[in-house]
Amino acid sequence: MTKVHGFKNDFKICPMCGSNKIENHGNRKWMCPDCGFDLYNNVATAVGLIIQDKNKNVLFEVRAKEPRKGFYALPGGFVDFDESAEEAAMRECREEIGVEIDNVKYLCSAPNTYEYKNLEYKTCDIFFTADLPPQFESIEDFIKSLKPEESEVLGFKSFRVASLDDIEKIPLAFESARITLKKFLEK
Repeated sequence: MTKVHGFKNDFKICPMCGSNKIENHGNRKWMCPDCGFDLYNNVATAVGLIIQDKNKNVLFEVRAKEPRKGFYALPGGFVDFDESAEEAAMRECREEIGVEIDNVKYLCSAPNTYEYKNLEYKTCDIFFTADLPPQFESIEDFIKSLKPEESEVLGFKSFRVASLDDIEKIPLAFESARITLKKFLEK
């Protein structure tokens, strides 16, 4: 059995024929020699949004569930079938923070590892920036208007992101957000 970061991505039985001879090829592909079934562990796509005010305060969510419950994340989530990354970013904002966001602009992408229920999912996280809605002067004012999706978000917090030191102080849920915030500072 192959272990990666303490999580087991392994299957013992072929989902097509029930054979117990399924072969694990580095957690990237499983093959059944009995029926020829192949299962590929492809990278999933997720999105995240940086929404900031003029004082370099950025909106973060407090995660309501594992992985990394209680840590901070940028608003976002997984891309659904038949959906563009931009559409996913706007949908996730509607669902998670209860706000319509527009003027979404691509910033960067970063690899991530999403560990959930003893499986390790590799993702390519695509990050965007979005304007603070014009009726709000600050992220703090914006936070007062937000409606968290309770199954996903415990609450909201802003952190000033004006330096690398600022980023290192934020207890981020995912390394891809740290990579992205550093790229955000560079632009």
